[in-house]
Amino acid sequence: MNNKLLWVLLAFATVAHAAPLNTTIPLLMPLQQQSEAAHLSAEVLARYHYKPVKLDDISSSKIFDNYIKSLDSQKVFFVQADIDKFSVARTKLDDAILKEDLSIPFAIFNLYQQRIAERTNYARSLLHKGFDFTVDESYEYTREKSNWAKSQEEMNDLWRKRVKNDWLRLKLAGKDDKSIIETLDKRYENSLKSVQKIKNDDVFQSFMNAYTMTIDPHTNYFGIRASEDFDISMKLSLDGIGAILQDKDEYATIRELVTGGPAALSGKLEVGDRIVGVAQGSNSPIVDVTGWRLDDAVALIRGAENSTVMLDVLPADAGPDGKHKLISLVRKKISLEQQAAKKSIIEVKDGTTTRHIGVIDLPVFYQDFGARQKGDKDYRSATRDVARLLEELKKDKVDSVLVDLRSNGGGSLDEAIELTGLFIDKGPVVQERDVKGDIKVDSDTNAGVVWNGPMGILINRGSASASEIFAAAIQDYGRGVIIGEQSFGKGTVQSVIDLDQLVKNDQPKYGELKMTVAQFFRINGGTTQLRGVTPDISLPATTDNESFGESSYDNALPWSQIKAANFSAAGDLKAIVPMLKISHDSRVSKDKDFQYLNEDISEFKVLRSKNMISLNEAKRIKERELQEARASLREKTGSSDKNSTAGKKDATTDKKANASKNDALQDDGLQSNERNLNSDIAMEKERKNSKDILLNEAANILSDEVGLLKANAKLAASVLPKKELH
Repeated sequence: MNNKLLWVLLAFATVAHAAPLNTTIPLLMPLQQQSEAAHLSAEVLARYHYKPVKLDDISSSKIFDNYIKSLDSQKVFFVQADIDKFSVARTKLDDAILKEDLSIPFAIFNLYQQRIAERTNYARSLLHKGFDFTVDESYEYTREKSNWAKSQEEMNDLWRKRVKNDWLRLKLAGKDDKSIIETLDKRYENSLKSVQKIKNDDVFQSFMNAYTMTIDPHTNYFGIRASEDFDISMKLSLDGIGAILQDKDEYATIRELVTGGPAALSGKLEVGDRIVGVAQGSNSPIVDVTGWRLDDAVALIRGAENSTVMLDVLPADAGPDGKHKLISLVRKKISLEQQAAKKSIIEVKDGTTTRHIGVIDLPVFYQDFGARQKGDKDYRSATRDVARLLEELKKDKVDSVLVDLRSNGGGSLDEAIELTGLFIDKGPVVQERDVKGDIKVDSDTNAGVVWNGPMGILINRGSASASEIFAAAIQDYGRGVIIGEQSFGKGTVQSVIDLDQLVKNDQPKYGELKMTVAQFFRINGGTTQLRGVTPDISLPATTDNESFGESSYDNALPWSQIKAANFSAAGDLKAIVPMLKISHDSRVSKDKDFQYLNEDISEFKVLRSKNMISLNEAKRIKERELQEARASLREKTGSSDKNSTAGKKDATTDKKANASKNDALQDDGLQSNERNLNSDIAMEKERKNSKDILLNEAANILSDEVGLLKANAKLAASVLPKKELH
């Protein structure tokens, strides 16, 4: 290491202990196994990645920028002088990886933690000084594109405005000064405590992702715990007690009990109970987990199926010194049903006719890889669950099926292929091109379909990867109507590589790489890369394509095209889509809910472009009064949803529902863990249950399709060839 770099590292370390703080910040150092894992990852990425990038000074500079952005994307902790000091390390991060010396990224992170503590302590110091809310000034709430603060004074002013805005939000929500000071002081104190809980694993994970994502946006590093969480998300199950926990006031607090899980079946635990200690069986000592990071407490509570865990619980209604209760539970396999496919039915009125649209909500393309590899005939998968739901919807005699893939970020490629097979007969679904340029066609090989009636898919900007494979295949086959907004645009295939298996480690040590190994193409030869799937019928877009989606990444792979696969379309929607668009446009032009939605989207775009919020109380009150007046006018006007029976309520019920919804959406100035737990759960439930305008309109579009097909046999024959409507 050269003397200049050594001096910089020593300067970082000195600064990290320079300022007197209310909180002791731990100095984090890299473990040897982390340095080894970084080097091993670099070798794997150089050999097997779809788009290998040489690890040199150029890539080091990109890693540096990614790393700084991952730590302080809003530029509210580092000042320009910090960035200038770091600059000597800009071209040294490749050496840090290849020479297995991660001192530099850890030194940067240590200074970052120090800056967090300094800024947070400064924020706390402002609370007893108060603020003048008659001053006409504004707060820039998003600073990603702003310059770094040039001085400590500039940074202090930025934080003064930040704290002032926090205070004003609570003040406008009706809180008095004493309550505001207590709330904010506790909030900032908790921020300091969270800094204390950061571990070297967190630093390493952050640095490694800064490295891997310079190669492409979807190559990631998973530490040992992150690997476990990824595995759980794919198989939708874990071994535990069946309780969803939340960190609240330094306690692991029960937010929800999973139906059928050991915790719920015991009848001994309730929402709001706090787990303060955990023991592995009745004969082991209880470990106090008060003040622990939530993920550490959860890791202690989880364990092997049929093993026993002893919980030391402080009841929800007990004070800090209240009587505890000891509860023994036997861990079982817990199914994460919240992420599983679900069905519902929307009734749509068309004159005197009522049509039933079956909706399948699929949040992720999950599959229990391990169980499938072991030959378990009952392994959990998205396709199996959807097939079961389709059979149920057939018994319910629905007229059409809508698959809701909004915000479904993907998952298993196999599931996307097999799910397509539920709606088409045998045939190609997607094409893959590997690093050598070889092209493979992935096909559905199962004869027959589960659902042969009309169908549609609802997508948004958050629909990505496997969602796009499925939607693109259905569109290319002419099998269903794609409704919504342009999808994410992720047209790459990732494979997870266990680094420990690679070097034959007996115990987990190095973690995993999720690495891009191929690019997928539609069966028509195009790709969803960058462009995503374009819907047949567009609905209002609620996201900003410049800041979200594949096109927002500067290192995304370009769009390209290959030869189309050999396939036969299942139907032809060219004639019917224009008719559906005409009906859709006519309906939404008279739909007040749609008008309101478009107004809200337009207002949000204006606010986003301004990127400023007033810190003048009188102006903020006026803004809030205008919002409340608009909401009141909308309530008086009433819903225009005449078609869906979901919108049919009496006036009293509507009024109560609107009041409840407005309360849930009203800014109370609080963070989730600062609210009363029951109130927070109720607000979350209210938001989830609020009227889904886009889903209802998608159901209306499919209802229109059913009407057209039943009225026109020739049209039906082209859309659903050789299939009978039912």
